[in-house]
Amino acid sequence: MLTVNSLVELRTQLRNTIILVAMLLTPLTIARAAAPPTTAPAPVGGVYDVKAFGATGDGKTLDSPAINRAIEAATAAGGGTVRFPAGNFLCTSIHLASDIILEIGAGATIIAAAPQDGFNCDPPEPNPFEMYQDFGHGHWHNSLIWGENLHNVSIVGPGTIWGKGLARNHKRPEDGADKSIALKLCRNVLIRDVVIMHGGHMAILATGVEDLTVDNVKIDTNRDGIDIDCCRNVRISNCCINSPLDDGLCLKSSYALGDARPTENVTISNCHVSGFDEGSFLNGTFERGVAEKYGKGPTGRIKFGTESNGGLRALTISNCVFEYCGGLSLTSVDGGTIEDVTITNITMRDIINAPIFLRLGARLRGPQQSTHVGALRRVTISNVTVNNADPRTGSIISGIPGHDIEDVKLSNIRICYRGGGTKEEAATQPTERENGYPEPGLFGQIPAYGFYIRHAGGIEVSGVKVTWEKDDLRPAFALDDVAGACFDHVIASHLDKVPTFVLKRVTGFRVDHCDGVPETSRDAVVEDSL
Repeated sequence: MLTVNSLVELRTQLRNTIILVAMLLTPLTIARAAAPPTTAPAPVGGVYDVKAFGATGDGKTLDSPAINRAIEAATAAGGGTVRFPAGNFLCTSIHLASDIILEIGAGATIIAAAPQDGFNCDPPEPNPFEMYQDFGHGHWHNSLIWGENLHNVSIVGPGTIWGKGLARNHKRPEDGADKSIALKLCRNVLIRDVVIMHGGHMAILATGVEDLTVDNVKIDTNRDGIDIDCCRNVRISNCCINSPLDDGLCLKSSYALGDARPTENVTISNCHVSGFDEGSFLNGTFERGVAEKYGKGPTGRIKFGTESNGGLRALTISNCVFEYCGGLSLTSVDGGTIEDVTITNITMRDIINAPIFLRLGARLRGPQQSTHVGALRRVTISNVTVNNADPRTGSIISGIPGHDIEDVKLSNIRICYRGGGTKEEAATQPTERENGYPEPGLFGQIPAYGFYIRHAGGIEVSGVKVTWEKDDLRPAFALDDVAGACFDHVIASHLDKVPTFVLKRVTGFRVDHCDGVPETSRDAVVEDSL
């Protein structure tokens, strides 16, 4: 028979046993929690939470192995959503897969680890054609997030990708990764609602991608924002790209894939590009110190080219804003043809070089036996308003001798330049620089404050107004070696004894309804002014 004392003693022994068991189990429990799962956790509704696969989100532990395990598990199940909950996920290369949605949730940040901290992303893969374009354009594996030969891939927000450890210009394997997102030969890709800051050489590089949508993406970076190379059926919309030291949104057709394939069927709409100091776009301060720091103005523009081996065609830009950056640039210098381009409803403010720059050149970076001067033709630009444009370059349409830019129509355009050009500058003859890198400053001082048009044909200008804020002693329009040019309903600021038009080697010239200029038609002009 149990006494009261024996019951108390038994209860004490039982309690001590429970405590001892708990103490013995605690280290095992902690060890199991810290170790990666030995089996793939069951997804919830097709969603694979990266923390269930061992990711910590503490910003210190390398989480990319756990993230790649989550992607592998989703792939093994036929696809699914790999989700990042709130947290800071330090990563080297993340390997995308087909039929996967990478969902970066609210409060989640993927952080690129730095090689100087002992973390190494995937090395750049070999490419026998890397000499025909910048190194960053010819490699994809040396990236924070990359995928190759995939289909049905999505990267969605509203979280952030921070390329903290990315290189600005990758030259050696030990430099680490140099792109935030790189896609090669993929199909049916969506990138939406994400924020990318400090994106490396390129925040997004898409090469040979078909059916690509980029929507509502915000990029504040130190070099290129979005580069679209050798892609077709592309839709870019509602994006904000701040890139003070390189291009904002750039379409290319390089030789990186080993053949000259075009970029075609591209629409760009409702986007904003700018060149404020890096980081100041996302934090809302919009600082403008880049010019003082680097001795040059910001870039941040929308650009077609420079690499153009395969050509670019069927392109549309609409409803976009340029602010404190370079202007619109269409350049073909490596062969290939830029054609069938429509650009409309553009507003530009505080533009640091040519608001409109069309250049056909002969750098010819590509296989020698198959790379020849290309073409630039059938371009329509309309409904453009530009305020406070740099006076040094005006707007430029320039081919090279024997290779004209053809069939360009400019309508309903208003450009206000800062002015201040001199009589000496009006007399300059820009050098050709046929094989030079195509930038508006390539030719030095331009002899017109409005438009300088050289080696071109089939130019139609209607409803265009060019003005200056400070007296400018250059003409509004200077034409050299132009075959067929029609100006209708044009208004241009000019001083007494300063002509509106200066013509050299021009045929098929006509002026109608131009302020201060009589209606004129000339079959051929060696040299004249109006």
